[in-house]
Amino acid sequence: MNEQTNNEQSTAGQNLLLEMKNISKQFPGVKALDNVSFELQKGSIHALLGENGAGKSTLMKCLFGIFKKDSGDIYLDGKHVDFTNSREALISGVSMVHQELDQVRQRSVMDNIWLGRYPNKLMFIDDRKMYKDTKKMLSDLGLDIDPRKKIGQLSVSERQMIEIAKATSFNSKVIVLDEPTSSLTEKEVDLLFKTIRTLRDNGCGIIYISHKLEEILSISDQVTVLRDGQRVVTKPVSEMTIDSIITYMVGRAIENRYPPKDNTPGDVVLSVKNLTSAGSNGVRDISFDLRAGEVLGVSGLLGSRRTELVETIFGIRKKSKGEIYENGALINSRSPRACINNGLAMLTEERRHDGIFATANIEFNSTIANIPKFANTAGVLNKRKMRDKTDWVIKTLSVKTPGQGNRISKLSGGNQQKVIFGRWLLTSPSILLLDEPTRGIDVGAKYEIYKLILDLVKQGKSVVFISSEMPELLGICDRIMVMSNGRLADILEVDEELRIDGQEKIMRLSSKYLV
Repeated sequence: MNEQTNNEQSTAGQNLLLEMKNISKQFPGVKALDNVSFELQKGSIHALLGENGAGKSTLMKCLFGIFKKDSGDIYLDGKHVDFTNSREALISGVSMVHQELDQVRQRSVMDNIWLGRYPNKLMFIDDRKMYKDTKKMLSDLGLDIDPRKKIGQLSVSERQMIEIAKATSFNSKVIVLDEPTSSLTEKEVDLLFKTIRTLRDNGCGIIYISHKLEEILSISDQVTVLRDGQRVVTKPVSEMTIDSIITYMVGRAIENRYPPKDNTPGDVVLSVKNLTSAGSNGVRDISFDLRAGEVLGVSGLLGSRRTELVETIFGIRKKSKGEIYENGALINSRSPRACINNGLAMLTEERRHDGIFATANIEFNSTIANIPKFANTAGVLNKRKMRDKTDWVIKTLSVKTPGQGNRISKLSGGNQQKVIFGRWLLTSPSILLLDEPTRGIDVGAKYEIYKLILDLVKQGKSVVFISSEMPELLGICDRIMVMSNGRLADILEVDEELRIDGQEKIMRLSSKYLV
């Protein structure tokens, strides 16, 4: 028996691709990592889990050279490494796809993939080779995207897949995927998983960070859970369940994934009639009603233009025709400011690009949408009132931060999302347009967001809730509006029958207007 154990340990040692030993990292007022150790085997998918602020992204950024660790050692293929920047990591075979996209939006897809390592022909960039290699790379991922198309013209899900393609282009030994499916449809997730498994079978080690626990059980071989900057457990996925993972993550059992629903939708508060966006890449002839005290979900595949719908309602996109009525009265929806004045609020899908003010502190990010209410008749801001409201946001949404003067870019992605949510709550909206509000948020924080949404609708407010996660749409929505290629396919009542076998029906409707 001892001989067998020694043989297993020897094999594991031979297969060890990455070893991070006793890694610590401290920021002002926060110990982000406290002697964390992590191991990755060759040809394996290792899930790294934890609540927002648990230290997952910090640990990976220490590996990738983005953060300088305070103490500890890192070994890659048995060799001691200490990357000082991401380029060193990439050259050594370590790639990372970040949760927040950092792309040059004005440049093409192939420029973004090959930036800094363009293929050359004599003294010039070999544009033909770059196009051919990019086309093949995207095709291998099942993507039909023009390599010459500008990144800024793509949807968030398409841009996410481009980043994954870029990571695979380095022929990396280790690929870190930080929330890779946060904005992907079910079909795209299947394609991604196929690619990940192929990489694993070719000997690549994958570190997979996600808050989608069903995915973890489906794709990973091992699971490590962090909590409050410390490693709690490492086990084979076969020994884990969703309930046990949640307990390890939050330190307690969570009996229900969704709060009990006891809201009762009332009269119509918002009527959208024949809404059509200006330009070709928008929505066409959309009509629906939103009731007081209702959560109206919005589902759809890539290209369904769910985001374009709420952007047109909120005045971010111009409409070419259609009317929007609030409580029976035609409203001005030509700009976001006009919509805010009408009691609407919108939480955008991509927080880094159009949500947070990265260089500003939490107080600024919490209060910026509500500045007029903090000023007196002379235009002087009441700083005490701003601090009080920011404290309310931090406490109500359980934002993990050393203080409201902390720069928001220092927070985890999920905590940034909470601050943005709080910002809009401070405007006292009657209608909230939420585009992927739980994207990149852990299971405990998701529950808090769900509870907050249901508390708001119990008070008579109304919510339009866009999500790529079918279970949460079925878990908290009263109705689900299914989009297909910029058009409304149908609106379904969420009842017990739909919760049991409605996913297939919703997927069929999502394909209704595809050509």
